[in-house]
Amino acid sequence: MNENSMKEKIEGIVKKALDSMNTTNSLDTLNEIRVAVLGKKGQLTAVLKGMKDVPLKERPKVGQMVNDARSSIAKTLKKVKEKLERDQLEQKLAMEVIDVTLPAKKAQVGKRHPNSITLEKVEQIFIGMGYEVIQGPEVEYALYNFEKLNIPANHPAKDEQDTFYITKNIVLRTQTSPCQVRVMEQGKLPIRMLSPGRVFRSDEVDATHSPSFHQVEGLVVDKHITFADLKGTLAQFARELFGPEIKIKFRPHYFPFTEPSAEMDVSCFKCTEKGCRFCQGSGWIEILGCGMVHPHVFEMCNIDPEEYTGFAFGMGLERIVLLKYEIDDMRLLYENDYRFLK
Repeated sequence: MNENSMKEKIEGIVKKALDSMNTTNSLDTLNEIRVAVLGKKGQLTAVLKGMKDVPLKERPKVGQMVNDARSSIAKTLKKVKEKLERDQLEQKLAMEVIDVTLPAKKAQVGKRHPNSITLEKVEQIFIGMGYEVIQGPEVEYALYNFEKLNIPANHPAKDEQDTFYITKNIVLRTQTSPCQVRVMEQGKLPIRMLSPGRVFRSDEVDATHSPSFHQVEGLVVDKHITFADLKGTLAQFARELFGPEIKIKFRPHYFPFTEPSAEMDVSCFKCTEKGCRFCQGSGWIEILGCGMVHPHVFEMCNIDPEEYTGFAFGMGLERIVLLKYEIDDMRLLYENDYRFLK
């Protein structure tokens, strides 16, 4: 192949490439043209590989023609690319234009979760009575979660079906009472404390149960504390939380760490004791368990039960929330349904 034939071939490649570049309006297509002409397997590279068929004395001229063609194509390629990028940017800016005269979109203001509102209210009530809010660890020693609360080794609450065990001696706490034990062990008396927090039990999820929920427990330890102090404290709490007309009553019950023990009911604030769906026709709603601290619990915390007495109480925060806000299903509190959270 002589010099003239190679020249015609190179000019044909250049003309075709320039025509394609000047008519395209796509950066992707432009890149395909670049690869097809200037790439390692492109048309000009193929011309260079065919130099072995060109007479020796004509090879420098053919090589120069290929270089000139490459330079011309690269220059046009750059110019077309800049134009396409500029056009693309202008198109994007035109589509994203903001009309500052339009009314602004109303910001969606978040709401506090019912759990947070209720917990703050409960804490404020007891802080007003001189209580201190104290937190404890969620991962707890079984010693504090069970034994020091007078829960014997064969108690059903220690079964794996009810408790999440991390090791044989470490559990996810099933109540916030271990926090009270830790405070009593410090020996700083008297004690008036509230211990709110998350607890864990191996329950199936349904409208009233969850494997993870919240409790609020209280403890008072001092000289001459009686059951009358417990009743007066909880009566005041119920009136401040549910309203001044609320009545309370106590029913005998059993808890390993209190003696005597009771469950406390409040009069239904929906029907005022007449009986309705909310209180299941009884006129009363159970809200918490309570009792006088068991002497054995005092002994295990190095507190003299002959000198000191005390009372404790505990309630499920979610239960109070469901009652206060008249919610039928506990799962609504955690499903992140925007309509509910609104």
